[in-house]
Amino acid sequence: MAESSPRRKLAVILATDVVGYSTKMEENEDQTLNNLMVCRSIIDGLVEEYHGRIFNTAGDSVLVEFQSAVEAVICGSEFQNTIKERNNSVPEEEQMEFRIGINMGDVVIEGDNLYGEGVNVAARLEALAQPGGVCLAKNVHEIVNKKTDFQFHDLGEQTVKNTVVHAVDVTLDGTSQRKLQESTTGQQSSTEKPPAIAVLPFTNM
Repeated sequence: MAESSPRRKLAVILATDVVGYSTKMEENEDQTLNNLMVCRSIIDGLVEEYHGRIFNTAGDSVLVEFQSAVEAVICGSEFQNTIKERNNSVPEEEQMEFRIGINMGDVVIEGDNLYGEGVNVAARLEALAQPGGVCLAKNVHEIVNKKTDFQFHDLGEQTVKNTVVHAVDVTLDGTSQRKLQESTTGQQSSTEKPPAIAVLPFTNM
């Protein structure tokens, strides 16, 4: 009897982890774990509010599945804004910064977990994101650009861990409009999208 093919689906994946987590653990393990628990409670609440599902956690990283690109981007941006507010109210040694990457792509279903290129690209975008920032795949940006009031900064095609992705920053307080060298042309990307118009009722894909 032939083995059945793995089940697949299209999903929006949010990947996040802590900036400098290993160093923080080396400096003060107990304090770092306590601070991580506080921040995890924040993202847990926002994921529930925006109808996401956490499907994997390992150390400081969190992987979340959404059905809606709009809700994923709003969730990630609200999390970063909430973390910034927390950092402004606690001592420096208790502060944490996160990077977030969001991709939409094909994933493999294995029990409650998800695997595949859709997840891998989200992790690549997370690695590319600024501390305190949210970095999107181009296909996510194309969906949310006219459905939210966020502004965006196009980074062009970037190579991260041997994978080329077209990346777009969400413009948030505390992040810069950076110019990165594009992997395909060797030129810096200065493409900037015009301000979007807010149409906020959520629309699932």
